Amino acid sequence: MSAKAQVAVIGGGFVGHCCAWLLQRQGHQVQLIAPPTPPQGSAAALGVLMAEVYQRRSGRGWRLRRRSMELLEQWQQHLALPVHRGLLLLASDPQEWERQQRLVQQSQYLELLSSAALKAKVSQGVLPKLPEEALGGVWSSRDGQLDPFQWIQRLQVAGAEQGLEQVEANVTGIDGDGSRPWKLTLDNGSELSCDWLVLAAGLGSSQLLEIVGLSLPMEPVLGQALELQLGSDQTTWNGCLIWKGINLVPRPNGRLWLGATVEPGTKASALELADLQSLQGTAPAWLQQAQVLRQWQGLRARPSGQPAPVLEQPQPRLLVVSGHYRNGILLGPAGADWAAEQIAEG
Repeated sequence: MSAKAQVAVIGGGFVGHCCAWLLQRQGHQVQLIAPPTPPQGSAAALGVLMAEVYQRRSGRGWRLRRRSMELLEQWQQHLALPVHRGLLLLASDPQEWERQQRLVQQSQYLELLSSAALKAKVSQGVLPKLPEEALGGVWSSRDGQLDPFQWIQRLQVAGAEQGLEQVEANVTGIDGDGSRPWKLTLDNGSELSCDWLVLAAGLGSSQLLEIVGLSLPMEPVLGQALELQLGSDQTTWNGCLIWKGINLVPRPNGRLWLGATVEPGTKASALELADLQSLQGTAPAWLQQAQVLRQWQGLRARPSGQPAPVLEQPQPRLLVVSGHYRNGILLGPAGADWAAEQIAEG
């Protein structure tokens, strides 16, 4: 185990807060640097956790998902925060239904539900009326959802209680090569130094790396989401519903989160938003009649030419934990765990 280090984490989203909280909890002296504006990537997140329903059971992606779910079970005890378990992944075509039938044979946490079984649950009031095209589905008792901003706020408070220092600023200068402490210049005129530098700033990580002569191409992918108020007579249910890549997340007081779109670039499309609300033309009547309470959007970072996320040490004592694309909430704990391991190994 390495000596306790001075660590600067740049990035105010879920991933950055995971890194900062875990490292501070392990005894390092951590500064979390982020501007006061809301994080771009986490702004698009609904907090859906899809690990058991992941198609692969080997490789890096599966290992990261499995590790994150293990950590979340531990963290929710430390932080006294909920993870809402239960997720229903619906099959919209025969190929997907065949994949689901194979998938359930690989996990004790998965249950295959035929079209008839789904209709029975709708009749019993356990599920809302589903799209007519649903051929079946897989119920995962281990996957689910967490509230990203509730968790970010709790990580802030818990980190501060342990001595985490939060600095509201943008980093404008980085000097160093890992052979000596990193020197950071902030837009508020201050400077600070650290033994280890962790970049968890999503799209901003590319610009920060350019300062030290490194390149990490990433593409912005916009995501739009809606919060809806359901009718007073609408069935409430437990667990997320996933249909054609669209997440339906039940919320308290008869509300529903719906999202998020996948739009390359930074410009929001009204057509994409309309397709989202209509479930691409398959929305049941109860969803069509729901009232839109608010709409929001965010920008995800998708690495160019390599898989997401980027977990790299391009220079000594410089860690990149970025480019999570659509899995920042799910993979945030595993990314933080990876960063902690690198620092522990020195």
